[in-house]
Amino acid sequence: MKKEYYRMCLFYVLLFLTLATFGLSIAPVKAQEARGPRVQPDAEMAFYSPEQHELYDGRFVITGQKIHQIGNLNDESPWDHMGDDATNLRLVEGNISLDVNALENTGTFHAELELPEGTYIVELDRIFEFSACQDGGIAAYLFEHGNSGCGDSNWPKSLLFVAGWGYGHATLNGELLYEDYQMHFMVTQGMRDRDTLEVLLEPRSGEAGAINPAAQQLDFYIRSPESNEQNHPSREVFDHFFAMEVTWH
Repeated sequence: MKKEYYRMCLFYVLLFLTLATFGLSIAPVKAQEARGPRVQPDAEMAFYSPEQHELYDGRFVITGQKIHQIGNLNDESPWDHMGDDATNLRLVEGNISLDVNALENTGTFHAELELPEGTYIVELDRIFEFSACQDGGIAAYLFEHGNSGCGDSNWPKSLLFVAGWGYGHATLNGELLYEDYQMHFMVTQGMRDRDTLEVLLEPRSGEAGAINPAAQQLDFYIRSPESNEQNHPSREVFDHFFAMEVTWH
């Protein structure tokens, strides 16, 4: 009887030690693998998602001023329309406005700008989700770009307060310039230096993106379906603008 008792005790002790060892060995792996639109490694704080707030209506009404254009409409290829080094920027007159609902994936985006070529207007015609992390086409409070696991690495990783994707058109002096081109807009933490307007793509240390969380900016682009590997980004057309003053309404 005692032998059976000791055997049973030994069995449970060994089982406990095995499970404990296995649990300890996989816990760090799980922590390292946590990466996505709402989860990033090494974050020192967490906050509630918008959907957890009973008053959250999903609506974002935002305007952008102090707008810069990167490059020109008719630049000869090869060109760089990301403008990370801030050497090919131009301050332009105009206004950017968006009124979207992240819960319903509906809304409008309108930019009316005065460029050297004339009055340039861009509008979003159809909201569309190009990847799962875009949450139906209008997404709020997500990490994108950099090494976030969502979006490309043309921008540093940032918390996006709201962003939209889809198809739109542009006119120049009242005449159709682009039709059914891909569009993206995003209201982010400060990706550009306040004074120099330069972008640092990768952080000098740590997992946090190379951004200034004490600032905000509004970027948008409209791009052609045709590619051109000589250009950066690699599209035949990539018109890119950003606003350094962002107002919530």
